[in-house]
Amino acid sequence: MKPIFLKAFLKTIKNKYLFAFLVFSVWMIFLDDNNILFLRQNMNKLKRYRIESNYYKEKILADSERLKELQTSSKNLEKFAREQFLMKKKNEDIFVIIEKK
Repeated sequence: MKPIFLKAFLKTIKNKYLFAFLVFSVWMIFLDDNNILFLRQNMNKLKRYRIESNYYKEKILADSERLKELQTSSKNLEKFAREQFLMKKKNEDIFVIIEKK
């Protein structure tokens, strides 16, 4: 029985169309510049960039709202300056407390 399977296997391998298809498949999957691994890496990068893009869009919206608040109210502007830049009034002391994480 082995020779029958062996003959069938050899006959299948000798088929020039099947051989060409196998060579083409191996070439496209592993050896080409745009192979499957490269495409998968690019898809992962694209997913990461989309997540980052959404994060930055949300950050821009939040900063735009905060900027609008700062431009409309002098109290908010003073509060922002005191918190972010440690500005103070005359005869005033500032104590900076840093929380350890």
